Amino acid sequence: MTHLNIRSCAKWLTISTMSVLIMVSAAMATNGYFSHGYGTQYKGMAGAGVALSIGTLSAATNPASMVGAGAGYDIGIAYFSPIREFTVTGNPSNFPGTFGLAPGTVESNSNTFIIPSLGANWMLNETASIGVSIYGNGGMNSDYDAPVFGFTPTGINFEQLFIVPTYAIQINSQHALGASIILGYQTFEAKGLGAFAGFSSDAANLTDNGKSTTTGLGYKVGYIGEFSEMVSVGASYQTKTFMGNFDEYAGLFAEQGDFDVPSTWTVGVALSPNDDLTIVADVQQILYTDIASVSNSFLPNLQTALLGNDAGAGFGWEDMTIIKIGAQYQLNEGMAVRVGFSTGGQPIPASEMLFNILAPAVVEQHISFGFSKYMEGGREFSLALTKVLSNTVSGPNPLEAPDQQTIELKMNQLEIEAGFSF
Repeated sequence: MTHLNIRSCAKWLTISTMSVLIMVSAAMATNGYFSHGYGTQYKGMAGAGVALSIGTLSAATNPASMVGAGAGYDIGIAYFSPIREFTVTGNPSNFPGTFGLAPGTVESNSNTFIIPSLGANWMLNETASIGVSIYGNGGMNSDYDAPVFGFTPTGINFEQLFIVPTYAIQINSQHALGASIILGYQTFEAKGLGAFAGFSSDAANLTDNGKSTTTGLGYKVGYIGEFSEMVSVGASYQTKTFMGNFDEYAGLFAEQGDFDVPSTWTVGVALSPNDDLTIVADVQQILYTDIASVSNSFLPNLQTALLGNDAGAGFGWEDMTIIKIGAQYQLNEGMAVRVGFSTGGQPIPASEMLFNILAPAVVEQHISFGFSKYMEGGREFSLALTKVLSNTVSGPNPLEAPDQQTIELKMNQLEIEAGFSF
């Protein structure tokens, strides 16, 4: 077992820091704006595995898993291709006080992203480890080359980067605990929202102000227990990550530009009926209702409070519960294969279509496949393919006459990630 080496630790941190700017430019996600999984091996099982220890990005799933993962490094590169579009059916009424949209289908541009992830873990002794995982979220993204709300271009881009130092300890041969500090970095930009200036508390900080950035802090704790040779259980809880305000968009988001990261929890089990097969099942909940700028309803909030105020209109997102099921089978000493499926009710109610044209995160189901090829010297090459089952959500234009216009949001995507462990 390799113990902590200060020189190798410093070298890894230097390389990782240089990679941060690359990562921030392209982070995307799928369960709302959280990823369906972190780490190539976990993605091969649709993100399931809170009761497993696989690789040094496992802290993103469960901090307790890091001591079981052992010393090592992980590098992942993902090709991510989301297809987002909306369709408006019905002509504008042009009645006084209404806000009609042009009928037709508009597809978002920017459909290809390259997303890196990084992880490292060092053993302090036989039963304790420290590590660092670097990964991203995003997904509240749109890029419409059309005057959706009267101005061109229209869209938003929201990205999150997390640097997560983790300490994990094996209490005894059956039980492990872990804790992480979450260092968060966010960027946001909005374009083409000038039509809402009359509804804003700060119209100068509503739209077209370039990229705004914030930083923040949160925590995560986890547990893994082996109750027999066949059964392990895992659980993790992530607090709300308190972020600074997007000052350049204080007239758009509720609470003067506040945009914290919601709390989440995950529980799961791993079953190993024999030495070659492991079956995992997780339940995860993302508490989007923690965040006013995300969960505040569009109406009646737009009529009762100005954008940017504490009760200002938001995206109306609800909490999201995701069920993940996966399996790993050891074909031989040199290769393992994986499969996974996840499903969860997307967070956007039918009454919240208008603002969510900007963030059409209506994905619900993922199918994943993956494998790992083991090589000499403890090296490992992994691949994961994730296909989203196309999903649509539709509802009325809330600023039009009743039954005048329907807005349909549609999203489809593909992700291929390659990972290398050493």
